[in-house]
Amino acid sequence: MGPSELPLDGHYDIGFLLVPGFSQLAFSSALEPLRMANHLTDSRLYSWHLLSRDGAPVRASSGLATGVDAAMQQAPRLDLLLVCAGVEVQHHCDRGTLQWLRRLAGRGIPLGAVCTGGYVLAQAGLLDGYRCTLHWEHISSLHEALQFPRVTFCSQLFVLDRDRYTCSGGIAPLDMMLTLITRQQGLALAEAIAEEFIHERIRGVDDRQRNPLRVRLGHSHPKLEEVATLMEANLQEPLSLDELASHADLSRRQLERLFQRYVDCPPLKYYMDLRLMRARLLLRQTHMPVTDVALACGFVSPPHFTKSYRDRFGHSPSQERQRRREREAQAQADAVLASASRADQP
Repeated sequence: MGPSELPLDGHYDIGFLLVPGFSQLAFSSALEPLRMANHLTDSRLYSWHLLSRDGAPVRASSGLATGVDAAMQQAPRLDLLLVCAGVEVQHHCDRGTLQWLRRLAGRGIPLGAVCTGGYVLAQAGLLDGYRCTLHWEHISSLHEALQFPRVTFCSQLFVLDRDRYTCSGGIAPLDMMLTLITRQQGLALAEAIAEEFIHERIRGVDDRQRNPLRVRLGHSHPKLEEVATLMEANLQEPLSLDELASHADLSRRQLERLFQRYVDCPPLKYYMDLRLMRARLLLRQTHMPVTDVALACGFVSPPHFTKSYRDRFGHSPSQERQRRREREAQAQADAVLASASRADQP
């Protein structure tokens, strides 16, 4: 069933598989447009079913526990299943969940994901040969770690590719669901929902996830955005200030003045910060050796990388990696305690 198709009875049933650590904001942004569609039309266009692996409540990244309707194995008939994930998603790709998702795909049920839920679908092999997206923080990490070579990751807010619907995090699921509603119910209803949510523009499949410099400036400055985009595309082999200026058809002095005026820092400092932020993501989200992380972010000298990292974040790359191991160990211990607590309940 494609994104514009409805079942014969005109009623669309969507399942939300909540993965521990899921983003409450992304989940709500996907669910609320369905509720509002029913409210504005005074009809039951959409139904939703909250699912978890074992039927127990699921704790979001905020720490809030959300009750569900059923365990995934007891899910009712679905027209679409969305995997909702968030932090530490790599620890929740257990065999039972992946097998269940494969069975749904085998029955021809469309599958989708919000925030990092695409990682679960990719682990199940259900995005091979598809275009998809997930939160921008994780896309670069997957590329560097060479994971999922048969999956094409895109930087769009959301991607609708045949029977796979994937979306980044934050409020981007709102736009994906409004697009789905537009294709199924018409633009008028989608625009009415957007108006109710004070969402001034329904972003489409061609909109990209982020432009950090535009967010920081509060407005668009074409030359600065051009240089910032060039910097982000060349983190492993950084360009010189003269090369950056030449690409933007600026003099070196003009470029320095633009950054000082609008960003309040020299361009090379901004460039260094991009590289270090990328390094922190790789240290937190991959198992790449620290030396490989340094090379991937344009540092040919490990001591220079360590000093720059410590100056920026107050601790070394090795300490960052150790903090990650401690968080993972704590998360696993919490999961064991939660499982034991459920087992003790009558």
